[in-house]
Amino acid sequence: MNKVKNVIDTILRWFLVFIISLMTLNVLWQVFSRFVLQNPSSFTEELARYTLVWLGILGAGYVAGQKMHLAIDLLSHKLSGKLKIYLEIFIQISILFFSFTVMLIGGYRLVSITLSLNQISAALQIPLGYVYLVVPLSGILIIFYCVYFIHDSIKKLKSL
Repeated sequence: MNKVKNVIDTILRWFLVFIISLMTLNVLWQVFSRFVLQNPSSFTEELARYTLVWLGILGAGYVAGQKMHLAIDLLSHKLSGKLKIYLEIFIQISILFFSFTVMLIGGYRLVSITLSLNQISAALQIPLGYVYLVVPLSGILIIFYCVYFIHDSIKKLKSL
């Protein structure tokens, strides 16, 4: 399971680098076309917005997998041994429940409704469902990471 996590981490990290590079080049082109060419590009603002959405939501999935997300760890620092591991398992189950209900199920419904209504973005002319696809995708990643950390915590419990 550790090898699978490392592969997913690597792919996700490089995809996030690609997204931020695309966003940077896109914004640079927008500035150049607006101020140098005096003819602003019509799609760059929308592309910057959508790449920022993908970067933020996929980035949340990535940091969840690295345990670098924002957390209030006051209680976990006061606990030790089995109680600390039980708290970690409870936290991961809570994150898993949220990711499953809100991000995976809710995100899937958002994508399917948007695609069935044939909503198209104004400048890029792409289906908005593709933009919203990042929500269930990130939910799947967070669920995978939660299962990984729960499995790891159970192994720690057995070794105590």
